[in-house]
Amino acid sequence: MSQSQDAKKVLFVGQQPETVDFSDPALPPGFNAEKIHAGISIGMQQMTERGWHADLCLVQPDESGAAALERQLAGTAYDCVVIGGGIRIPPKSLLLFERLLNTVHKAAPKASIAFNTTPQDTGDAAARWLHTE
Repeated sequence: MSQSQDAKKVLFVGQQPETVDFSDPALPPGFNAEKIHAGISIGMQQMTERGWHADLCLVQPDESGAAALERQLAGTAYDCVVIGGGIRIPPKSLLLFERLLNTVHKAAPKASIAFNTTPQDTGDAAARWLHTE
């Protein structure tokens, strides 16, 4: 499917997989960076298959994450920003999650915000708000 000028634009925001603390009991057992990268690839492909322009923004789990997201949002007007479960679910990521959410709110006030549970359901998360099936 070719992408037209009016294709929906989706930004998938996640934590750089190599920076994830896999010893965190909030994460599923057996999770690793390779599995996250594979899931991200599937999620990105599914969004492309829906005819959307999908970008990926992987951030560091520190203050630089919000700045990286703000730079990404400055370059494109997104219809939806999906924040990954790896940022939203672990309790110790709460401050990062809040920073990123507030960055989206300020830098892309017209974009819908969605949340996935795994990288593979990123397209479904965005679809809930884009209403384009």
